[in-house]
Amino acid sequence: MPQLSNRLDGFTESIIRKMTRVANQFGAINLSQGYPDFDPPHELTDELRKVAEEGPHQYEITWGSELFREKLAIKQSKWMGIPIDPASNIVVTCGSTEAMMAAMMTVCNPGDKVIVFSPFYENYTADAILTGVTPIYVPLVPPEFQFDLAELRRAFEQGVKAIVLCNPSNPTGKVFTRTELEEIASLAVEFDTFVITDEVYEHIVFAPHEHTYMASLPGMFERTLSCSSLSKTYSITGWRLGYIIGPAEVIEVCRKVHDFLTVGAAAPLQKAALKGLEMEESYYRELTDLYERKRTLFLDGLDRLGLKYYKPQGAYYVLVDISEFGEPDDYRFCEWLAEEIGVAAVPGSSFFREDVRQYIRFHFAKKEETLLEALKRLEKLVPYRKTGLPTHVNRRGV
Repeated sequence: MPQLSNRLDGFTESIIRKMTRVANQFGAINLSQGYPDFDPPHELTDELRKVAEEGPHQYEITWGSELFREKLAIKQSKWMGIPIDPASNIVVTCGSTEAMMAAMMTVCNPGDKVIVFSPFYENYTADAILTGVTPIYVPLVPPEFQFDLAELRRAFEQGVKAIVLCNPSNPTGKVFTRTELEEIASLAVEFDTFVITDEVYEHIVFAPHEHTYMASLPGMFERTLSCSSLSKTYSITGWRLGYIIGPAEVIEVCRKVHDFLTVGAAAPLQKAALKGLEMEESYYRELTDLYERKRTLFLDGLDRLGLKYYKPQGAYYVLVDISEFGEPDDYRFCEWLAEEIGVAAVPGSSFFREDVRQYIRFHFAKKEETLLEALKRLEKLVPYRKTGLPTHVNRRGV
């Protein structure tokens, strides 16, 4: 057999998706992969039933149906505070995963360098490998997960082509302040660098924190590729409807990349999702309130159990510190947690460039009864805080 592509050397499959399979294997409550166990708004599901009968069922315009882009432009112009032209500033993708990949392929050549904050969503490294670029990691330091401005400047000085910014952040739940974003923007302008943002949690931000769009800062729309999706905002992660918003000359190239990657997002789902894009502003307040209640319920439960964690400012993830359990292998800990405790989490090391193995990530995008049952099962963890995990636990290759 001929040799396979060497760009995949060291390329691993998604640890997050693998932990879902582990959860299924052991019948564990899946607090690893971040998707809800409750239904989307009925307006979308009612419309989807209608679309199933009436269509469309064939290809739409490859970069998104005209009506979808028009509705999206109206919504995002309002929230981002900048005018967005549906004809030239938008390309609709198959989820934000493709949006991020297409954005990086659009602005980067093989051999370029890209800044990535650590911890980071695991796909960013995969995007870099597939694009042939070299990531330069800049740490976000707990407990507030702030970056050192001098260290970030040194990264820019290495001749980078772009910086990837997840805001609100997965896995930390950090919401970057306007001051932090202005510091990043200033460096991007100084070093003539693109900014690729991942803003899928833009509507899940907890007071007093506020989400600021990088593209809305003075002079930044021209160099920012704003990637997002409908997945988290409308609880439709399986619909795979994402998008890139950016300057016309960049989007023109993004559309070519997107066309040859996936041709286009699903036409009937674009039609059904219009109901989401037409939601009143009250919907987004209620969404934030919903996740605020879930965050409070889950974190109060972790407090009762005496588990240490970093309080998320946005998104729906929480990093939990497992160092007191005396288990140096977070992969092993997560497999044991799924099999013996009945709750699935993600090993924190899959998010860090540094050798950090003291965290696991839970998510709380679940029904209240699901979270309560998970917390009930996690009560079985308490005795092991002093004794450590049983010595008979063997790693099974998570």
